[in-house]
Amino acid sequence: MSKLYYDIFLAFVRVHLLHHAAEEPFYGAAMLEELQRHGYRLSPGTLYPILHGLEKAGYLSVEQAVVGGKARKYYRITDQGRTALKGVKPKLRELVEEVLGDLGPAGRSDPSE
Repeated sequence: MSKLYYDIFLAFVRVHLLHHAAEEPFYGAAMLEELQRHGYRLSPGTLYPILHGLEKAGYLSVEQAVVGGKARKYYRITDQGRTALKGVKPKLRELVEEVLGDLGPAGRSDPSE
C-alpha cells in the first residue's frame, strides 16, 4: 500500500470513528468489527494509536467500565469532536459528489449500471 493511499485510508478511519462516537460510545474491539464490516482491515496495533491520538487531540474522551468482569475503555465524542465532524461532513459530501458524481437514490453514479 502506498503512503498516499495509507494516509487517505487512515483519514477515512478517523472520520468513521468520529461518526460512530457521535452516535454512541464504543469500545475498540467492537469498532474493529464495525470497521471490518465496511471493508477496513485494521489490527488493534493500528486502531488503538488512532483512538489515542483522537483522544489526545481532544476529539474523543475515554471512560473505563467493567463489563462481564472485563475492563473496557469506551470512547465518546467531545464537543470539539462534534465540531470537527460537523466541519468535515460538507467537505466529504462535496468530495464524494465531485469524485463519484450524483449517486442518485440507488447509490450509483450511472443509472444504466
